Amino acid sequence: MQKAVVSTDKAPKAIGPYSQAIAVGEFIFLSGQVALDPATGELIQGTVAEQAEQALKNLKAVVEAAGSSLEKIVKTTIYLIDMSDFSTVNEVYATFFQQEPPARATVAVSGLPRGAKIEIEAVATK
Repeated sequence: MQKAVVSTDKAPKAIGPYSQAIAVGEFIFLSGQVALDPATGELIQGTVAEQAEQALKNLKAVVEAAGSSLEKIVKTTIYLIDMSDFSTVNEVYATFFQQEPPARATVAVSGLPRGAKIEIEAVATK
């Protein structure tokens, strides 16, 4: 199967040697998104809810650039620096995945790029 790099200026540029997403066959593997403003490349300063919303908006932009949608995301992984934010993140997450949400894992980590409070990665179908 041929792999294709997915890229959009509607989401932040990669801040390292990786692609925003890679499409292979019927699957799209989306790199983790933190709450970077696509226009400035700067981290959104704010609550974990505000950062979760921006990370999900970034994820949405990338999956749509790949020709898919949030509804076709089958798996997400959320990385949190503070598990006490789990409920707050769930509230924001539920607004993006209202019906048949994807499978998910949530992992506590000691730190994230640029001092972010949350990072979200995903796998989608076309």
